[in-house]
Amino acid sequence: MSDDELEAIRQRKLASLQQQALREKAEEQAAAEVQAQKEAILRQILTPEARQRLTNIKMVKQQFAEQIEMQLIQLASSGRLKGQVTDEQLKALLQQLQGKERERKITFR
Repeated sequence: MSDDELEAIRQRKLASLQQQALREKAEEQAAAEVQAQKEAILRQILTPEARQRLTNIKMVKQQFAEQIEMQLIQLASSGRLKGQVTDEQLKALLQQLQGKERERKITFR
């Protein structure tokens, strides 16, 4: 291979890497925008106490908390929520959802 061919290969590889970096950056920005919109909606539909409870749950069970967030957003967008969701209402929703999960019991002998 000549130096010109190697340089052309390097240029193509560099251009490919730059395009990939731009795509990844665009995807990250889109994900950040979606997260910001979700947070804004949750601030509107949850009281501060309920938001704190959901944040605490998210630290322990991230997927479960995201499932709850999506359900709350769907309820709000369909107009089935009247006013803000209080901490007590969120607790009731959590109990309903946890009742659906398989209960695990550990016994020691």
